[in-house]
Amino acid sequence: MMETKISYNDCLDTMFAFGRFGIVLGLETICAILEKLGNPHNSFKSIHIAGTNGKGSVASALSSILAASGYRVGLYTSPHLIHFNERICIDNQPISNDEVVDAYIAVDKWNNGKRKATFFELATAMAFYEFARKNVEWAVIETGMGGRLDATNIITPEISVITNISIEHKMYLGNTISKIAGEKGGIIKKGRPVVTGVRQRDAIQTLDTISENKHAPIFRLGKDFKTRKNRNHTFTYFGMNETLKNMETGLLGNYQIDNAGLTIAVCELLNQSGTLLPSEKIREGLKKNCWPGRLETISDAPLVFVDGAHNLSAIRNLKRFLSENTDSEKLTLIIGILDDKPYVQMLNILLPACNRVIITKPDSERSTEPEILFNTAKTISENVTIKNSVKEALEYALETTRPDEAICIAGSLYLVGEAKAIMAGISKKRCSF
Repeated sequence: MMETKISYNDCLDTMFAFGRFGIVLGLETICAILEKLGNPHNSFKSIHIAGTNGKGSVASALSSILAASGYRVGLYTSPHLIHFNERICIDNQPISNDEVVDAYIAVDKWNNGKRKATFFELATAMAFYEFARKNVEWAVIETGMGGRLDATNIITPEISVITNISIEHKMYLGNTISKIAGEKGGIIKKGRPVVTGVRQRDAIQTLDTISENKHAPIFRLGKDFKTRKNRNHTFTYFGMNETLKNMETGLLGNYQIDNAGLTIAVCELLNQSGTLLPSEKIREGLKKNCWPGRLETISDAPLVFVDGAHNLSAIRNLKRFLSENTDSEKLTLIIGILDDKPYVQMLNILLPACNRVIITKPDSERSTEPEILFNTAKTISENVTIKNSVKEALEYALETTRPDEAICIAGSLYLVGEAKAIMAGISKKRCSF
């Protein structure tokens, strides 16, 4: 009798149920699964990216450049905004529903160790399996949390990237910059170069020590390579061996110039090691790069844009962008924040840049209750409203915003994903991992 294949929705429901295992750092479980799958992660070259902010921007840019240069490239990122498939892309296209199911079946067959895999471990193994099955030449892999014990750290990359570091996930990574740098620096491998944008002295010292112990050459933004913003919305890259003028990134925000600098530095090192990434393809890939949910416009009249800013560093970047590019008297903010974030500081930074605030709650068990946010927000802004669902908040904002005004949706990637799905009329599969 022929066995009935699990459906895509049933597959995702089963995977999301593994979220009950929460976040479990460690490599033993994923090592066992991948070994039984034939170690698919050894079949392609990889670039590994850790950091507090900018991981996805750098990862998507590198994927764009590698694809423009003619390589078959896999991209693994998290979380997804609307569809799980977004996490696993090949040549910058999400894999299909059937491919998600096939990868899950292949991986779940070996999910029988002493500890069941978490959602993230399953997703990571599925990505590596699919990349090997599709014969990708390069895979760009973003860590989920930290680095040293992150499920992705089973790979031995050609280059490691640590974008930047700030205090986050203190329960798992430590409560000092040095400790967090040590966890993220865990992706550095023996003899393999590392590119970083860290700026704090303690973080630099920690990464320098790790790199020295592993004989891994380290290249730092502001020291070994630099970027300079030009007046015409372009920038100049001053590299280790070359200078590239009038470069553009497809992502908004001046901070994306630093992310682009990290990206080009990686390309420069890859070129030195024999990977052919012509300068015109670097230019093309950077300009075409698109990273959804980060200063992304989802409507024009009124202007509605989303930004997944969910920690202090990202909130400061968003505040700077709003101050430079919008009229605060015409700006409505829809905000929802998860319960492990410093919401008081985040609200104090962002709310003064807006005329009115609509507080809501993303569809996640980790969401901070709107009433808690309201108690802080009302001490900062005189115009604060609560709407208990993202749909209600978005409908209210659209009904009460004039065509010449703007709406910013921020505070959580889960809020952003939900808002994008509502605007597009799509049902979003729930997942907070």
